[in-house]
Amino acid sequence: MLIDFISTIAVGVSAAGIIFILRHLSGWRVAKWVLPAGVGLAMLGFSIWNEYTWFSRVQAQLPQTVVMATAPQQTIFYRPWTYAFPLVNRFVAVDKTDAKTSATDPDLFVASAIVAARWGRSQRIDVAFDCAKGTRADLFGGATMADDGSLTGAEWRTPDADDPLVRAACGGR
Repeated sequence: MLIDFISTIAVGVSAAGIIFILRHLSGWRVAKWVLPAGVGLAMLGFSIWNEYTWFSRVQAQLPQTVVMATAPQQTIFYRPWTYAFPLVNRFVAVDKTDAKTSATDPDLFVASAIVAARWGRSQRIDVAFDCAKGTRADLFGGATMADDGSLTGAEWRTPDADDPLVRAACGGR
């Protein structure tokens, strides 16, 4: 959030410099009110651009082995324009980069789920998937999955049939 604030101030200072140069080059015929109005519009425009492009910029930086599970669009009551133009401020994805597939069953594997929020810390959670059964197990606190699919410290859960995390992890398997 601090970087967003500093970036917005930098855009304002840059806009002020450009407008000041334009006023000077025009022989001071540009009205004085153009400077604060232009700075304000530049900062507001940058803030809006920064908010609405956050998800696409983060998604473009992810490796191709990361599959997006869900990225819900949000409406926020104190930002009434989001009812017309919803924002994406968080997402969950599955990172198959270091997925550990079972030696005995190719439908069993462990991958990382990435949970990211706009102004929060991203988290990686190991999740075991059984694509044949459509089940998953969150591996917290040292929980592990053996090659035969048995879990230590966790239990298999059967989520809804359209669970986005299982669908993203097992898609194409």
